Amino acid sequence: MGQVRQNVSSGSPLEPEIGFSRAVRKGAYVAVAGTAPIGDDGATVGVGDVHAQTVRCLDIAERALEEAGASRDDVVRTRIMLTDMTTWKEAARAHGERFAAVRPVLTVVEVSRFIDPDWLVEVEIDAVIG
Repeated sequence: MGQVRQNVSSGSPLEPEIGFSRAVRKGAYVAVAGTAPIGDDGATVGVGDVHAQTVRCLDIAERALEEAGASRDDVVRTRIMLTDMTTWKEAARAHGERFAAVRPVLTVVEVSRFIDPDWLVEVEIDAVIG
């Protein structure tokens, strides 16, 4: 019999509209979707501030990890997507504040844009529990 699948929602109205989950756990594997810097009020957090936006993305992603039964120590891969690669150091600083002790593999890429033009960064995370 297959492993149980657990879908985790962040409550975003886009999840059912688009048909995705904030995170999915299947066995020991947890994947967190591209996570944007959206506040609890639905507004963009830290407009113009890559560090603040990266921190918010990581907060949301980490909450999803925890709901799926994972922790920061289980993270094996992170991806940072930026609309301007010249801002990578600010995103990297936020990443280092969270993951300096864990040191997952990291990919940083530049993208042309996100759904909301105020979003400067999105983060994805993969974890393996255990």
